[in-house]
Amino acid sequence: MAFKLRVGQYFEAASPIHALDARVKFCCTLAALIALFCAGNAAQLALGAAFTLAVVAASRVPAERVAESVKPLVIFLGVLSLFNLVFVQTGNELLVAGPLRITEGGVWAAVLYTVRFGLALMLGSLILLTTTPTALSDAFDSMLSPLARLGLPAHEIAMVFSLMLRFVPTIADEASAILDAQAMRGGGFDEGGPVRRVRAIVPVVVALLASGLRHADGLARALDARCYEGGEGRTHLHEQRVCSQDFVAIGLTCAFIAAMVVLGVVL
Repeated sequence: MAFKLRVGQYFEAASPIHALDARVKFCCTLAALIALFCAGNAAQLALGAAFTLAVVAASRVPAERVAESVKPLVIFLGVLSLFNLVFVQTGNELLVAGPLRITEGGVWAAVLYTVRFGLALMLGSLILLTTTPTALSDAFDSMLSPLARLGLPAHEIAMVFSLMLRFVPTIADEASAILDAQAMRGGGFDEGGPVRRVRAIVPVVVALLASGLRHADGLARALDARCYEGGEGRTHLHEQRVCSQDFVAIGLTCAFIAAMVVLGVVL
């Protein structure tokens, strides 16, 4: 039983998006996501789609890799679309079939929210696809550093965040190996009723939890053997600097947000 987790894994390429400072990339993406979620008309959706596709093209990440980031939530997007299509009852009627009543408002809501979430997922996934876990954790550490004056363990939180990103593919490989071992022993996960399927997955969860605890214990021993200490005073191998290309990215993001605002006011 194959179980491959490639969502959000870093894809190495020489692109303007990869070269951006991780802090600028994160802030620009967050601002663009807010603008996408505020889209309320067709012109704004079209502009949001054009902006997202332009960023994907500039990242030089293959389209199939970006599509994989949206694939796990396709079912969610489909259910969201059907929910809005059926339960939003505003505007003129387009179809009436017994208790089912589809209106113009339902169709628009289904398109609006589905496209919003789809574009947001594609744009958000580029952060993980174009930024290494180390750069992400360094950026997270830098952005939380002002809160360290208030007693927040900023560096430790960033360290946990970095370890989380690091062990996602490791745990996925462990899950794949456990599922294959259980399948070879005759443990069927797609047979029987819901109760039997839940019971069949329990040994996998227990084994995966034990594996995670073993990795955590090994990591703790490794950090202790290296006399690791968090907190202030630690330096980074790659210093973060905002360059001219980062200001260009900020300017383009601001222009996109301004255009979204104008389209929302005019239309």
